[in-house]
Amino acid sequence: MKVKVISVLEDNYMYLVIEESTRHAIAVDAAVPKRLLEIIRKEDVVLKAILTTHHHWDHARGNEELAQLFPGLRVFGADERVGALTHRVTHGQELSFGAIRVRCLFTPCHTSGHMCYFMWEDDSPDAPALFSGDTLFVGGCGQFFEGTAEQMLTNLTQILGALPKDTKVFCGHECTVRNLKFALKVEPENEAVKEKLAWAKQRDDEDLPTVPSTLQEEFLYNPFLRLTEEPVQRFTGRTEPVEVLRVLRSHRDNFKKPKERPNPQAMLAFDWGLFQPFLEKK
Repeated sequence: MKVKVISVLEDNYMYLVIEESTRHAIAVDAAVPKRLLEIIRKEDVVLKAILTTHHHWDHARGNEELAQLFPGLRVFGADERVGALTHRVTHGQELSFGAIRVRCLFTPCHTSGHMCYFMWEDDSPDAPALFSGDTLFVGGCGQFFEGTAEQMLTNLTQILGALPKDTKVFCGHECTVRNLKFALKVEPENEAVKEKLAWAKQRDDEDLPTVPSTLQEEFLYNPFLRLTEEPVQRFTGRTEPVEVLRVLRSHRDNFKKPKERPNPQAMLAFDWGLFQPFLEKK
């Protein structure tokens, strides 16, 4: 199983997962068809399916075009708002694509229909992979657009946080430097944060991706996975994990918002076709 990391749009990632023995491939969050087709041709693979984490345009807008180009293409997701959806999946459902196995992990909060995908091959020495969309980022977590802190706590602790620690984390956006700058504000003495931030800045300077990380690493520097740690609780002034998470997310939402990026209301406007007017007003 080979994972191609594909940078698109402003800071999005889409992925092409290739079963090397058959040269069949699965796309995850196929937002930009033209770029995906370039990689498919270069790798000389056959696209068999699309796995969509959630319906936002920057993750799903290529589905319809690809479905037209590849008759019979299967499109998987957990939300009827996902374009060209052919197979609606549920929590714990398992899929097979040749030797590649996929477990669907329902993580509502960023959107009410967000699905992550845990992927592995039996009898392979390689670590499994998690495609976490906009639920879990390197050093951070997604905004609570359509859900609650209670839901995100379940997502991070009981669902994603319970996966094998060597799991590779492939997230939906490149926001590692911003996330880790916030993590350093939360835990200014955390050496793991300092080291990862220095590494991420170097990668950013070289225009290289910071994915994947591993779940084991995330527990060392991602404040949203460190809710019971004393420095994180001290920063938030709370001790109950769900309250720590709620306050942490609120602080992160207001932490050095880049002026060139749309605000959360504009992000929601993707679905209404109002994204460009929001940008013009800013």
